[in-house]
Amino acid sequence: MSTLIVENRAGQQISLPAQASLTLMDIMRDHGVEEILALCGGTCSCATCHIIVADEFAERVGPAGDDESDLLDSSDHRTANSRLACQVVFRDELDGIRVTIAPED
Repeated sequence: MSTLIVENRAGQQISLPAQASLTLMDIMRDHGVEEILALCGGTCSCATCHIIVADEFAERVGPAGDDESDLLDSSDHRTANSRLACQVVFRDELDGIRVTIAPED
C-alpha cells in the first residue's frame, strides 16, 4: 500500500496508508488526524483542510484551482505550496508524499 506522510502542528510525523482515488483529506480523516477539520466536508467551500505540500511533491500535485486559490488567499499562512487537502486526489505517483498541516487561522 502507498503512504501519505503528515506533519501535524506539533511537528510530529505520521505515516498513513493511502489509497488511490481518495483525497488527502479523506485519508487523514479516516485515520483520525483531528487537525483536519474539513468543516465543509470536502466541497471546497472552507479552508479548514489547508496543507503545505513538500517541495519535492509540489509539481506532481499541481497548482490550486481558482476556487481553491480564492479560499487559500484568506489564510495568513498561505505559501507557494499551499493546497486544500480536499482538492488533492491521491494517485500512485504521490506515494510517499509529505504534507504539513498549516497553522490554524
